[in-house]
Amino acid sequence: MLLPDWAVLTAAIDWLANGLWNLSWWQIVLYTLVTTHITIAAVTIFLHRTQAHRAMDLHAIPSHFFRFWLWLGTGMVTKEWVAIHRKHHAKCETPDDPHSPQTRGIDTVFWKGSELYRAEAKNKETIAKFGLGTPNDWIERNLYTRYSWQGVGLMLIIDLALFGAAGAAVWAVQMAWIPITAAGVINGIAHYWGYRNFEAPDASTNITPWGIVIGGEELHNNHHTYPTSAKFSVKPYEFDIGWVYISVMQKLGLATVKKVPPKLRLGTIKPVADEKTLEAVIANRYEVMAGYAREMRRACKAEIDQFKAKGQDMATLKIAKRWLHRDEDRVPTAARQQLAQVRAEHPVLDKMASMREELRQMWLNTNQSREQLAADLQAWCRRAEESGIEALRQFSLKLRSAHA
Repeated sequence: MLLPDWAVLTAAIDWLANGLWNLSWWQIVLYTLVTTHITIAAVTIFLHRTQAHRAMDLHAIPSHFFRFWLWLGTGMVTKEWVAIHRKHHAKCETPDDPHSPQTRGIDTVFWKGSELYRAEAKNKETIAKFGLGTPNDWIERNLYTRYSWQGVGLMLIIDLALFGAAGAAVWAVQMAWIPITAAGVINGIAHYWGYRNFEAPDASTNITPWGIVIGGEELHNNHHTYPTSAKFSVKPYEFDIGWVYISVMQKLGLATVKKVPPKLRLGTIKPVADEKTLEAVIANRYEVMAGYAREMRRACKAEIDQFKAKGQDMATLKIAKRWLHRDEDRVPTAARQQLAQVRAEHPVLDKMASMREELRQMWLNTNQSREQLAADLQAWCRRAEESGIEALRQFSLKLRSAHA
């Protein structure tokens, strides 16, 4: 029996207005947030931590699910994404970095990050050199890679079927989510603005201590410090929701974590720093230097409090508190002259800055023998403990209690 024309028209209008699910506006918003969050989880767990850095292994079930979902939600090819990201780490903050705001400008990376990605994806040398070890099975070759745009087309059809005309808006948000959060926020802001736990050899920052919205990728300085770690949070106050998902999958036997951030272990204070101490210090050098930075900030604060009590100007000391614990090449040119002035006027801060650089050189001097480096560490500890600066003495005692 054929429906009257008006009945067909009414049904079509009803479908356009409500779709198959006939959800309220807030339910559609919730669906959009859930699906985009799954996309973020797929990027950080599968593409980033598993494929790009080999920090973990995934069982076939979540691995294939994430590949399928990324085909639907992004159209990105695993080999291309992995190759571009690995090149970013290998060439970080140089002109060869595919998306560094330090060389290309924050506006370019934030607003045109997806264009930079697509341009680099066409670089066959990048894909061949940095894309090794990614999936190359039948479904990858004949579907996910060969028909990459058809996945997002299928997602559009699904959204329109479920929500009617509103499905187009849902699809637009789903398609914009990765270009905005990954290409713009992570590749841009997380190499330009934020806080740093560690003096990694690049400009990476943590945007917030709560890695929720972007799956833990907000903790970008932590990641660049320990790139092969499956866990991005390192401080007690930091939260990495991607790691929560990984931990659950590990308990279910669906994931195997290979590496997490190292942790400096402390024991009995040794009479002198030996080669085992040296090994522990070098293995945990970023944590060691982060601890030293805390002591330097405390020393700066003490100087500020002292000058404040005398009613003297504290402007340069405040600049010192912000920058004195950083590597010289990370200090803005405008602040260097003021830091030199602070060091000339404050012997304690000058001594701590000098000894910081001496300590840093121990793992940079790769031409020195293990025995010589151990002797250098012993001499450093001795001078620190005889400096008359309590912060240095306590820090040296902590180093002498470190063990591998």
